[in-house]
Amino acid sequence: MNVNVNKIEKGDRKMNLPFKIDLSGKVAVVTGAGGILCSSMAEALAQCGAKVALLDLNEEAAKQSAETITAQGGIARGYQANVLEKGSLEEAHKKISKELGDCDILINGAGGNHPRATTDKEYFSMEDLKEDVKTFFDLEQGGVEFVFNLNFIGTLLPTQEFARDMVGRKGCNILNISSMNAYTPLTKIPAYSAAKAAVSNFTQWLAVHFAEEGIRVNALAPGFFVTNQNEKLLYREDGSPTERTGKILAATPMKRFGMTEELIGSVLFYLCDEAAGFITGTVLPIDGGFSAYSGV
Repeated sequence: MNVNVNKIEKGDRKMNLPFKIDLSGKVAVVTGAGGILCSSMAEALAQCGAKVALLDLNEEAAKQSAETITAQGGIARGYQANVLEKGSLEEAHKKISKELGDCDILINGAGGNHPRATTDKEYFSMEDLKEDVKTFFDLEQGGVEFVFNLNFIGTLLPTQEFARDMVGRKGCNILNISSMNAYTPLTKIPAYSAAKAAVSNFTQWLAVHFAEEGIRVNALAPGFFVTNQNEKLLYREDGSPTERTGKILAATPMKRFGMTEELIGSVLFYLCDEAAGFITGTVLPIDGGFSAYSGV
């Protein structure tokens, strides 16, 4: 089978937006902004006129992404923040309020998986108990807790912190990052799949909770995009695709991975009150048809 295996380009070229919305005067906070996908979202918001705060556990990565935006004429600042520590978020919030202003837009992009919460094989076999294979029974509680906390608590705590700025004001938005495996769990990664399902459910809960305040809450559910986090799982050292990549693309009707820019249109649509002002509590799959395909 011939498939289009595209790797996401890394570089400082300015993103070409599919369309622009007016975010002038708004302050956007993006967590996980040291990574490829969330830094691209931050760049898009800055091109639309927002002042952007890029938060990441890796301060250097956040600042580098902010510098790229600044060099392109946007307004951005990078901050160190741990989405699992309220004190760290409070400290970042104080700096953002002083340097950029109150938060109007929050993108909860921090998340990820961990080997300690991942099985070695897709299917269990009794023979695995006799071999050096990490089965479901060997998953470490600490690893599972880390993955669940990073994705769910790492969405809850930033929302508690920055949504305080939004109450009593119009035109504020929260955009969470779920995953297509919140719909159908992928093999090997039970903790990550469960955590993203929790993010989708939490998105709906928040949308109802804040509805009378006018804060809209939605989520994106990306399919397979090549990032720093998963690149080694999808490609071998020589650049050839792994067996798992072949299975992913065989189950993706569009027969390729997503490109970073293909998330941006959905981000801008959700954040545009004129276009999406009556949309809240939704989770949008962006997966090349993966979640729709039965395999037959």
